[in-house]
Amino acid sequence: MTTYGLRPPAKPTSNDLPSEFVWKTSCDITELSTYVQINEALLLPDQKHAYDTIVQQVQSRKGSIFFINAPGGTGKTFVTRLILAKVRLQKCITIAVATLGIAATLLPSGRTAHFTFKLPLNPASSSMPICNISKTLDNGQFLPQCRLIVWDERTMAHKGTLEALDRTLQDIKESHEPMGGVIVLLSGDFKQTLPMIPKRTRADEVMACLKSSPLWGHVVTLKLESNMRACLHADPLSEDFARDILFLGNDEVPEDGDEDVDISNICTIASTIQSLQDQ
Repeated sequence: MTTYGLRPPAKPTSNDLPSEFVWKTSCDITELSTYVQINEALLLPDQKHAYDTIVQQVQSRKGSIFFINAPGGTGKTFVTRLILAKVRLQKCITIAVATLGIAATLLPSGRTAHFTFKLPLNPASSSMPICNISKTLDNGQFLPQCRLIVWDERTMAHKGTLEALDRTLQDIKESHEPMGGVIVLLSGDFKQTLPMIPKRTRADEVMACLKSSPLWGHVVTLKLESNMRACLHADPLSEDFARDILFLGNDEVPEDGDEDVDISNICTIASTIQSLQDQ
């Protein structure tokens, strides 16, 4: 490249600052402040409760594990992004990850949990899984100073991945507190996709869930129930539909003798294509 007058790419070295340190020093405080000021006013009551709870916990510097239980459309990503902006506005180091790459792209500076924490690919293969992170290299350099970890779509991951992160943080921070005293915000919806266990039974999938982990006893659950899309459009039909879908997901719809549920009030049912088109 130098032959053609182009600068060669900068080669990363082991002495480079981790990206979280770069984010801390290079973020636009004015832009973050404006973003927080505008969007705080848009929070719905249940969103504001979750937001205030997390922010106050970060300011208290006390470690905790939170889980935002949020069905689709309740503004989970909106609240999570606002929490990250508020904490970063205070010049605190945060880590935003997701179980899926697509979900990670919705978070500022988001990456997959496996890439960030070097999680084991098969946590079930070990009784005590641990992350492949050194105290002196890679992410181990900034984890001791991290104030908040956000992990989206946590319900899709095997419980062993969170237990591996817990052991790693306790080791790096030399603390026996859950998650080494770091505030961890998990989010997801148990009514959606659960951990996939190939060639196993439903019972194995349940045992792999987050709620089956000993760490679940330390988790404080925050719920988002107001459908943001329906509220913003002020559409009574959309609000009714969102409520009916939530009832269906919570197994609150009455069943008949064959364990079937009546969904006639949720969707249009037709016996032929023509009758469906007529409706």
